[in-house]
Amino acid sequence: MIWSWLHRHPWLVDISIVGVLLVLGIGTAVRNGHSEATAVTLSVVETLPLFVRRRFPVAVVVVVAAVVLAMIAVGVWIVPLPLGVALYTLTSVREQGAERTVGFAAIVAVAIAVLAAGRLEFGAGAARVVFLIAAAVLGDSIGSRRAYVREIEEKAARLEREGESEARRAAAEEQARIARELHDVVAHALSVIVVQAGAADDAFELDPARAREPIRAIDSASRAALADLRRVLGILQDPAEYEPQPGLDQLDRLIDQVRATGLHVSLEIEGSPRPLSAAVELSAFRIVQEALTNSLKHAAAEQVRVRIRYGDKLELEISDDGVAQGNAGGTAGSGLIGMRERVALLGGVLAAGAVPGGGYRVAAEIPIAEAT
Repeated sequence: MIWSWLHRHPWLVDISIVGVLLVLGIGTAVRNGHSEATAVTLSVVETLPLFVRRRFPVAVVVVVAAVVLAMIAVGVWIVPLPLGVALYTLTSVREQGAERTVGFAAIVAVAIAVLAAGRLEFGAGAARVVFLIAAAVLGDSIGSRRAYVREIEEKAARLEREGESEARRAAAEEQARIARELHDVVAHALSVIVVQAGAADDAFELDPARAREPIRAIDSASRAALADLRRVLGILQDPAEYEPQPGLDQLDRLIDQVRATGLHVSLEIEGSPRPLSAAVELSAFRIVQEALTNSLKHAAAEQVRVRIRYGDKLELEISDDGVAQGNAGGTAGSGLIGMRERVALLGGVLAAGAVPGGGYRVAAEIPIAEAT
């Protein structure tokens, strides 16, 4: 706790260091009987630059080293602490080689001056130089540790940002998937209901008993749509409790709903049906559903042909004899865009457009091997 408080108030640390070193330097100079005025003045000049050691570490090392050289020349250099603090600060906060060279040069200059002056015993002079080297090495170690911690913190922050971005992307994809599901379910159900409601209205005036059949079809389509909506929306609340997503095994139910509107739908299956992945099953079902919905809503068709072929690829073809109109004939419709996205995600291709001679055709090829 005290270390974090001192870290937040570095000026208190600097004041304390400078105060202690001033007292120690002046007291040592007086006790050793050196020229009091010269020793005290040089001790003060040597120590005071440490106030700005954090902002100007290189300049502080140069100034303190110069004062130390002067103190060695006059024989009053006793305490190597100020230069040691300056060297520690330089190597702990500077990572560039050129700036660190200044510290190395200061140590070499002091060592040469000690040997040349001859005022200190070899052991005492060597001990002071070793202390300066140790201070520089300690600063380098602390600086490396700080750089490592800073790198770890930056990496953690980057990973957190990437995680948030990935979460937003996944949420957007899930929202788009749910929107496609809702579009497919609602659009198909409403198309069936609108057609059957019109048929019930026409039949009610002539033969009220016959109106029951389209009303039952409306009831069936509505219940199926509600079940699909509960399944899709249930994923958002409790993914452990919802019915399996629809697949090709439910095409008969889908086609029966469309046939109940009066549209003649034929189903052809070529090849041997085989188990497919859930993604392929769902996409194939939704493509057929969307194509039938477009034929019902936009094409004014009387007949629709659905062909499914199992081979190296799953081939889907839905063609009608109507006239392509609105979204059914362009690429701007959300239904057609959704079909293209589904097929593209599975590595397949989809083609949709008018057929020469009349009608509209949707064809998709979905790789089976890659999907399973």
